[in-house]
Amino acid sequence: MVGIADVARHAGVSTATVSRALSGAHNVSPATRLRVEASAAQLGYVVSSTASSLASGRMKNIGVVVPFLNRWFFASVVEGAQQALQRHGYDLTLYNLTGGLEARRSVFEHFLLRQRVDAVIAVSLELTEHEVARLHALDKPLVGVGGPLAGVPTLTVDDLAVARLATEHLIALGHTRIAHIGGDKAFDLDFNLPTNRRFGYEAALAAAGIEARREDYRPADFTTAGGYQAAKQLLGRPHERPTAIFAASDEMAIGSMLAARDLGLVVPRDVSVIGVDDHEQAAFFGLSTVAQFPRQQGEKAVEVLMEELRPHPEPRTGLNINMPFELIVRASTARPPE
Repeated sequence: MVGIADVARHAGVSTATVSRALSGAHNVSPATRLRVEASAAQLGYVVSSTASSLASGRMKNIGVVVPFLNRWFFASVVEGAQQALQRHGYDLTLYNLTGGLEARRSVFEHFLLRQRVDAVIAVSLELTEHEVARLHALDKPLVGVGGPLAGVPTLTVDDLAVARLATEHLIALGHTRIAHIGGDKAFDLDFNLPTNRRFGYEAALAAAGIEARREDYRPADFTTAGGYQAAKQLLGRPHERPTAIFAASDEMAIGSMLAARDLGLVVPRDVSVIGVDDHEQAAFFGLSTVAQFPRQQGEKAVEVLMEELRPHPEPRTGLNINMPFELIVRASTARPPE
């Protein structure tokens, strides 16, 4: 059976270097790491997870906690994190909190506190001080994705600025009757994302001297079906129908486009539609959107976490890391009808 000493002889390095290279440690040059990995692959050597854990005190496993798994955004963040963790030689354990408060309590009071994960990535979850303190007390580094957390490195996208950019795009095209499909109260629990995007929409209107009308707002559930139903109500009015819709997610925006079609309206001739996310189906539907690159967010979260797991991590200048977003103009937005 091939052992670590065989790999060391084949690669011309010490067994300690082999151990560091195959564990993803930072203090190994890229050239040496590649040589060790090539030797291990050629000899058929596989690192023993048990031996590695005993030697390092780590499980080489990261817990990722998400509020929903059946939504494209969260699945994309997880995909980006998983790919980055794999490059670093780490496994991923996924905790899905679809079960509500009881599922959340079980994860944070039991599962994450067992010695099965080395660190935690929390996606779009506004953790309580108690939850953060319990993880830190067990020396489990924590990185957040989605909003600021006290004492925790967190990746954030400025949702107010995202919504303002999308609305300003419609205003620049000449639209003055712009409706908004946001999130209902059930989705306003963590970091107030729907509220912030509504505030951004209203701020853009106010800056342009346009009144935000209550009847031009409809809440939905961030799904295509929810966006469809909300848009049906907005576009089915006999008078003062909006000429544009800003939806707080691409899935609701796609639902809005389907509702317009079923009402005999043509996008963008009769109504313009813009969303947020750059969903994998956005290009297919020709949907204008504000991209927020969820896979990149997952990869960046792992990058930050790997630094936190180093024996002597570099001191941070700030805990909040602003992530990029970008307006992508496609075929669903145009000047309003004359």
